[in-house]
Amino acid sequence: MNRCSWAGPDQIYIDYHDTEWGVPQHDGRALWEQLILEGYQAGLSWITVLKKRENFRTAFEGFHPDVIATWGDGDIERLMQNSGIIRHRGKIAATISNAKVWLDIEAAQGFANYVWSFVDFAPIINTPQRVQDVPAVTQTAMILSKDLKKRGFKFCGPTIIYAFMQASGLVCDHVIDCACHPQNQV
Repeated sequence: MNRCSWAGPDQIYIDYHDTEWGVPQHDGRALWEQLILEGYQAGLSWITVLKKRENFRTAFEGFHPDVIATWGDGDIERLMQNSGIIRHRGKIAATISNAKVWLDIEAAQGFANYVWSFVDFAPIINTPQRVQDVPAVTQTAMILSKDLKKRGFKFCGPTIIYAFMQASGLVCDHVIDCACHPQNQV
């Protein structure tokens, strides 16, 4: 099976590539979880986050924004002691404040509707020949990043947002000969 070259050789990465990355996600809570995890990746590799993802899910009680939005300094301190996650005080505090922003967006229009509106509610299907042809950021990612920041989100720069868009299926950047590219699906 042909895959994007970034997917190997670690099995957790292969499984993520084959079953999750680029698959359109329409659940607002799941989209928020992905966005938060992409923020934790900043300065690190995605595989580091991926290997700790289940620990994150436990530590952050299933990434339920309505729960996390009520947390405070004591919860930050508790999470700073959790060696199973990435212990970055700024990112932990941002997760809590981002949960509050998520609740506002969810109440106003639904987080999934909000995010998908930036791609006109349909995935952008690109056809890169090589992984090197995939951009790190796009104009759409810059616009979404700017809007999220305006609403109060943190750790949502354009590069993080583009990685989020790729992972959540808002954008398909599987290389053209990858079995997961839509043109190769039967």
